Amino acid sequence: MVTVGHHYPKQGRVILHIDMNAFYCSVHEAVEPELYKGKPIAVAGSVELRKGIIVTSSYTARGMGIKTGMQVRQALKICPDLILIRPDFELYRNFSRRFMQIAYSYSPMVESMSIDECFVDITGSKQFGTPMEIANHIQQRIMKELSLPCSIGVAPNKLLAKMGSDMKKPNGISVLRLRDVPHVLWDKPCNYLYGIGKKTADKLTKLGIHTLGELASADEELLSKFFGVLGPHLKRSANGIDPSLVNPEQEQSKSIGHTTTLPRDYTERKEIHRVFLNLADQVARRLRKQELMASTIQITIRDPEMRTITRSVTLPTPTEHMDDIYKTSCDLYDHQWDEGNPVRLLGITLQNLTMKEETFVQLDLFNYEKQPRRDNLNKIMDGLRDKFGENAILTAGMMSDNPSAFIRNHKARGTSLQMDHLKNNPLHKEEEK
Repeated sequence: MVTVGHHYPKQGRVILHIDMNAFYCSVHEAVEPELYKGKPIAVAGSVELRKGIIVTSSYTARGMGIKTGMQVRQALKICPDLILIRPDFELYRNFSRRFMQIAYSYSPMVESMSIDECFVDITGSKQFGTPMEIANHIQQRIMKELSLPCSIGVAPNKLLAKMGSDMKKPNGISVLRLRDVPHVLWDKPCNYLYGIGKKTADKLTKLGIHTLGELASADEELLSKFFGVLGPHLKRSANGIDPSLVNPEQEQSKSIGHTTTLPRDYTERKEIHRVFLNLADQVARRLRKQELMASTIQITIRDPEMRTITRSVTLPTPTEHMDDIYKTSCDLYDHQWDEGNPVRLLGITLQNLTMKEETFVQLDLFNYEKQPRRDNLNKIMDGLRDKFGENAILTAGMMSDNPSAFIRNHKARGTSLQMDHLKNNPLHKEEEK
């Protein structure tokens, strides 16, 4: 008689990767099915201006040729009936918490990767059934309770679970075992593998490595020569090997950032500095909410041809202050970008983060006298904005009609990688009524 235990390895693990399908659009369909169900819809930034970018689209819209990253104007030419929706990140975060709570009810080993995906280690979850039964239960509950489709990969490690969840979309379940790797993956191009981007694939091509099978049998010394420590990792991955564990802890953020796509090409330094002011204000707010300090400030600049550069600087002392972040970002921009050259996207990312209570800040005499006043002002302003909203207190420079001002709207701002909502709301706690 085959028992449930026979479906679990005596050694090794069973990992699920849950990937919500067309998450933002699916949430809108679930909330207002009479408006959006089965229709071509897309979430975009500058809906009114028709100059924004498609963030994501429904499967109906995708079937008509609508793609992520496409300009709204182009999308409307392809599909005049396309329904455009402004993003509602407060709504997405709510649904994100709820689907991860469903996953958590089957295992405490849940690692959130972004707002719409997570890994679940179910090695110790035999009481809920076989791995396939658990995957089916989770998928059915997410559909029944949230009206959302999801794809699930079932595998012995995170890499293969992630690859499995991509195989059947929407609403599929795929099992990918180590013994399946040669006939499922090895005939695919290298960039098919999760974690291998175009640049790495191009380098591999120059070495005569075109497929994952060729990478799996490649000379490790050759890979190390051209890719350093990444070389052996690439070979292991092509063989389906991934030793990384599901980490259920909500780790301290490795970075905090915001980007904003502009409704038109910006060329004037004054306009661009104003965008940086709003970005600096919000990343500093998020930094202080997590009681962190940042040592490195990075800016991102993208031109109309989608060419992107990043530049960063490490400060002499860590900071949590908006004015430090703003001034540094503007200085980086002024030194790296010629005025008059058009800009279509700007961003600020804070890196090298440390807990405030554990961070030693060496101050000169001037800053030593000034610091308590800055800290007190931050505390007062943060308190007022927590109570009355992000627009309760603004400097004159923050008041504008460009998209960077819009990120103060918690309902509308956010990115798929922003996980603050889970840090403040542990998965095992029920959402407060």
